[in-house]
Amino acid sequence: MSRSTKKTLEGFRAPTEVKLALLWVSLMFLYIYNDYFSLYTPGTIAAMTAGRLGPLGQASAGLLAGVSIMLAIPSLMIFLSVSLPPLIARWLNVVFGLGYTAIELLTLPHAALFYRIVVVLEIALTVFIVWYALRWPRTEPPAK
Repeated sequence: MSRSTKKTLEGFRAPTEVKLALLWVSLMFLYIYNDYFSLYTPGTIAAMTAGRLGPLGQASAGLLAGVSIMLAIPSLMIFLSVSLPPLIARWLNVVFGLGYTAIELLTLPHAALFYRIVVVLEIALTVFIVWYALRWPRTEPPAK
């Protein structure tokens, strides 16, 4: 086979909405695994049994509700990224991508090495979310 007839791999060009949804899915997996692995650190189970929510302190109904909302948003962004009108989805991805980058930066210095490694990956994903959202391709307006 000559060089000019060599076949290349066929690729799928995912729309921006799908890329954003997949980034949120990846982020959620990292959240889940990092929290799961944290259960293996000494004292974690005892602190949970005593009602302490890590560095946030004593668990209360309000604190648990707030954390629940904080964790629900990335899950909802998976669906919202592909179902909302592009302009709304774009800005929600920018706002929440930046917000979760800030949250992750706050957890970075107070964590074990394994946790920090995953948080760095989480930060990379949220930065990519913002980057893809800001670079959302534009279409030409319909001809009149």
